[in-house]
Amino acid sequence: MIGTVREVTPNVDAGAVLAGAQFIDAFRVEIGAARVDAREACVRMVLHGPRWIDVLLRLRNILVTPFGLKTSGEGAPAPHGLIGLFPVVSETPERLVAGFNDSHLDFRLVIEVEGDAASRQVTSTTLVRTHNLLGRSYLALIMPFHKLVVRSMMGCIAEPAR
Repeated sequence: MIGTVREVTPNVDAGAVLAGAQFIDAFRVEIGAARVDAREACVRMVLHGPRWIDVLLRLRNILVTPFGLKTSGEGAPAPHGLIGLFPVVSETPERLVAGFNDSHLDFRLVIEVEGDAASRQVTSTTLVRTHNLLGRSYLALIMPFHKLVVRSMMGCIAEPAR
């Protein structure tokens, strides 16, 4: 059903995207005949998501600043620019990989658009590799919110940009 977000088995080469990832999950939304490429899908998720997610991100940034964690696309330049706070690592019309490495964990978001002209779908895969106790603690802290946030953001892909 168009616009329905469901959790699916991740289908990415984790070794190529983020070797050693300890956490991987994926969600898929059916978008029907909508002509959306991977960048547009990511933009809709990240920049046109529900406002309550923006509030959570601002709170997150306030809470992690004392620990020296990244709060935006800080660090090395992004080869393909930024989408929100996410540096784009690689991109084709069908697949976009965004994310960054930090002292506590490395994070990747893979957005893939598949299907034929009449029945397309977008899959969002999250991969995380932690480096230390802070990374493992941070991951455990955000996990209760992760699925809700990703599902809500994915729902925005099927909707026209606001």
